[in-house]
Amino acid sequence: MKNKLHFRFGLRTKLLLLSSFLFAIPWFGYQYVWEMEKYLRFGQEQTIIGTARALATSLHERPNLFNNQASFLPDVEKGKDLYGYQLSQAINLDGLPNDWPNFQEKAHYYGVNNQLGQQLSVNKLTNHFSAAVGKYDKYLYFFIQVVDDTVIYRDENARAINKNDHLELSFNDVDGNFQRFIVSNKNQGWLAAYRINDLESNERLQFPRPVSFIQGQWRDTEQGYNIELRIPLTKISDRLAFAIHDVDAPLSAATTIIGSADPSSAATLGTILVPSPEIERIVKGMSYTQSRIWVVDQHHRVLAKSGDIKKASGLWQKNINNSDNDGSWYAWIQKYLQPLFQHLLNKPQDDFIDRLYDTQNLTGEHIEAALAGTPKSQWRLTTDKKAVIISAAYPIYISDKVNGAVIVEETTNGILSVRNKALEKLFTSILAIMLLGAFAFFFFASRISNRIRQLRNQAEIAIDEHGRINNDIAESMQVSTANDEIGDLSRSFSTAVNRLSQYNHYLENMSSRLSHELRTPIAIVRTSLENLSLQALPENSSAYIDRAQSGISRLNNILTNMSEATRLEQMLNQTDKVSFNVFDVLNGCVQGYQQIYPNFAIEYLASDKKVMLAGSPEHIAQLLDKVVTNAVEFSEDNKLFITTALKNKDITIHVSNNGTLLPETMEERLFDSMVSMRKTPQIKEDKTPHLGLGLYIARLICEFHQGHIMASNHHNPQGVTVSITLPLQVK
Repeated sequence: MKNKLHFRFGLRTKLLLLSSFLFAIPWFGYQYVWEMEKYLRFGQEQTIIGTARALATSLHERPNLFNNQASFLPDVEKGKDLYGYQLSQAINLDGLPNDWPNFQEKAHYYGVNNQLGQQLSVNKLTNHFSAAVGKYDKYLYFFIQVVDDTVIYRDENARAINKNDHLELSFNDVDGNFQRFIVSNKNQGWLAAYRINDLESNERLQFPRPVSFIQGQWRDTEQGYNIELRIPLTKISDRLAFAIHDVDAPLSAATTIIGSADPSSAATLGTILVPSPEIERIVKGMSYTQSRIWVVDQHHRVLAKSGDIKKASGLWQKNINNSDNDGSWYAWIQKYLQPLFQHLLNKPQDDFIDRLYDTQNLTGEHIEAALAGTPKSQWRLTTDKKAVIISAAYPIYISDKVNGAVIVEETTNGILSVRNKALEKLFTSILAIMLLGAFAFFFFASRISNRIRQLRNQAEIAIDEHGRINNDIAESMQVSTANDEIGDLSRSFSTAVNRLSQYNHYLENMSSRLSHELRTPIAIVRTSLENLSLQALPENSSAYIDRAQSGISRLNNILTNMSEATRLEQMLNQTDKVSFNVFDVLNGCVQGYQQIYPNFAIEYLASDKKVMLAGSPEHIAQLLDKVVTNAVEFSEDNKLFITTALKNKDITIHVSNNGTLLPETMEERLFDSMVSMRKTPQIKEDKTPHLGLGLYIARLICEFHQGHIMASNHHNPQGVTVSITLPLQVK
């Protein structure tokens, strides 16, 4: 049972184990692709640094691009120095912030710290506002959201435009001339804008000159009112200020003035930075559409922006994705492996969110380094950690002074796509190769193991369980003609079996030949001794003649025993089977044994059952004689036990004696020819020679009756039991 459960480490298993080293190939392939990805990232980093350098070179020593953007100020003040965001769509002048994306984030709050003239405390201040500036196409847009407890409009008949809530707006035009305006409405609706030069001049205030290029909408709200307006970029330069005048009673002076800067004179104006169209044209002229590019001044304010980071993969992914859709075997296999790749590989994400930068002010170590005069690149994750962005910043020089920087950004999605495509193709190819290789190894191992198994089966059937050569099978063995080691082994084994068969045939016939050759000289010696005994001889010679005759008798018995097995095999082949009651034979034999061995106590319970066998009753009796004789000779307490057992369609006869145990190695060899374990016989008067043929003859008779015989040790007391199992006659 242990042998059946033992795991067999065969050739196929060994070859499959050896072929498992092929799995190291994907690991080396992955390491190679990983190294390739690192080199691609390094190449991408050098590429965007080169792009930033090229663009910065095109902007070197061009101060006119920066003068209009107020970039030469030593410092900027948030709220006073304004920034015009680039708007993504046209603004509908309706007084609502719906068209302004992320208005609350981009708007600046103006309150108690932004008062002009009379300063009120927070508790007494009744108004404040938030304002955002944006650029779209050829216009500069303003959206002012005012919180006011009391909104005072201009009276219908009033000539003055400053005795009510109003917006004051001042800026320099493109020629550098100071321009001053007041937006003063009589009710909500379209803006009424007027040009003025001096608020103290009654003539200018009572007879203001309306302007048409300032367009917009005044809309009341629950908290106060909104003012949304636009000014053509051709009318405005880089200096600007605006203020909200709050009036708490009709026809009275303003109680509070809150603004970005003092709009009363050109010297007190703040600055306005609008993304430069000229710089944007230069950036777009680079024709580098696979990157997002920023141009900032020394105050980190954005002068120009181009490109979309979600499309800035650094590679042309469409060409990559379409390169394998050619109907090849790879595409066919990949279609089925794609779900696995999607689960295992990190796919590039196009829906990531990147909110690290404020579109007004860009920050980062690489930008700080570039504005300090040192080009630098850095890697960072997006806000949602779905993508990796590489950024490179390069300084812009004007008169040997850093006046700004160029920032170029790309994601690694392109490299990730290339890596994934490489891994997919690599693992698809390796998988195909490994499957084919494993199949080839398995087929090769199966072929070899089948040939070896066939050779083993031939060896098992050529030699029976008793070590005898089966001549018919040995002669019909199929000899391999393969020109390899297994073929050589098959031919050598066939030659060895044939030689053993010839030698076995010689040994089987040797006893009969020896018996035939020796009987004639034995007869001559016996006749001579008989004739000699008839002559008158000295008295001391008769003893020698008796000993010679005794030796001749023993030699004759040896020859008779040697030829008994051969004669029995021939006799069994010619014996016809008859039906008989096995208990009749057994009862008669036991009665004879009790007379032959009067000194032995034979325990046997005779049975009157009728159990029929098909065979030869005489040979069954001979079988019992051999077994009982052997048990008597090895008994140490002169006791013999004979029992029977019926099970299924067999009858088993047990013959037991108490004495020396069989060695473990002899339990199966005991019934082979010429095997004997006798040392000193128990029956001293028995002078019969023993050649180890008794139990061999018993096995031949048992096999003739399609049964089997076996010997086993028993304990308490110790001894040996021989079990004879014979099949019952089928009715």
